[in-house]
Amino acid sequence: MELKPGYKQTEVGVIPEDWDVRPLSNISLRIMVGIASAATHAYRLSGIPMIRNQNIKPGHLLDSDLLFIDQEYEKTYRNKRLLEGDLLTTRTGYPGTTCIVPAKYKAAQSFTTLITRPDIAQITSEFLCLFINSEHGQRFFESSQIGGAQKNVNTGTLKKMPIPIPTVSEQTKVSNVLGAVEELLASIENLIAKKRAVKQAAMQELLTGKRRLPGFEGEWETVALSQVSEKITGFWGRTESGNEAIHSTNVIRAGDISEEGRLIGAARRFLSHHEISVAGCRPGDTVMTASGNGLGKSWTCNQDGVYSASNFVRIIRPQRGKADGHFIGYALKSRCARSKLVEHTATSAYPNLKPSFFNDRWLSLPPQPEQKAISEVLQDVDIEIDELEARKLKASQLKQGMMQQLLTGKIRLQ
Repeated sequence: MELKPGYKQTEVGVIPEDWDVRPLSNISLRIMVGIASAATHAYRLSGIPMIRNQNIKPGHLLDSDLLFIDQEYEKTYRNKRLLEGDLLTTRTGYPGTTCIVPAKYKAAQSFTTLITRPDIAQITSEFLCLFINSEHGQRFFESSQIGGAQKNVNTGTLKKMPIPIPTVSEQTKVSNVLGAVEELLASIENLIAKKRAVKQAAMQELLTGKRRLPGFEGEWETVALSQVSEKITGFWGRTESGNEAIHSTNVIRAGDISEEGRLIGAARRFLSHHEISVAGCRPGDTVMTASGNGLGKSWTCNQDGVYSASNFVRIIRPQRGKADGHFIGYALKSRCARSKLVEHTATSAYPNLKPSFFNDRWLSLPPQPEQKAISEVLQDVDIEIDELEARKLKASQLKQGMMQQLLTGKIRLQ
């Protein structure tokens, strides 16, 4: 393919002729690993902050669950103390995820993370962080991971990473433009977090009767799920039809339900007419995982004839006149339900939910009109969260598109 005038082909792709490409080691003052020795004995309630891989998110530091280490222990590793503007990169889990150390964590420590100290005369922390987190940067990590089941990246690999280098002035312009989009994303994520907190608080009050909606009064009753709903085990089905009595459908597995209660996938399988009639999901059905590490995740169906349950999940189908399906769906996500799930889980290498969970009288149930009103309030909050998630997705896609163009010089900023 003929190159556009003013551009050249390099190991990071096509970039402007006046840009350079250098290995990360050539534009960094230091590349090292944080504390790599067991530090459990040095953990304290306060002290020197210890940043771990799970605190590192693309472009920002999540400090809600920082650990702290003893000051005397930390002195042994003073040569690894962080500076403002250092880059932290995960080595395992999602190798390559990178953030910048903010001023408030100057002199903090990090645990087994990769630390890069950029030479700011050549490259800004912001531009370097953006490139490492970009599709180009992440592709480098995907091709450079070592190890078996637990992939990781070491300093030797990171030092070889090729980085496109525009002038520092142009780097700053690119970072400012993309930073504005990142701020938009961060503000949306903050709104989502607040809405989820509002929802959790509302669930805790409304599902327990602590707060009653206007116009409702009277006693609630405490019942077992088995008293107001039917428990149905689904079918895994087949990969091919084989005959005309077999029908194609979307079968829900345990991994298809997210921790937030969203349906994120389904397997295309073939079930008999009888199997679909038994395990086909109806509006108001709640599908719940019954085994594995994600035991207890649930999703409430709003469509008829689209999905079926596999044998790895259970359908909780409300009995007509006794329970509102969406109310049950929210109740299964409550603190009380989570506590009961733990109580009724058979502990083994592969956890399984005991039948006793469905027979235990833990479900607080108001009259059905109040159930419906409560579920409608919570559904309204879910709709708002979904709208914010859609905005977040659009902003994220915008950012990725802009990164592709700006970080490789396809679009130049004047």
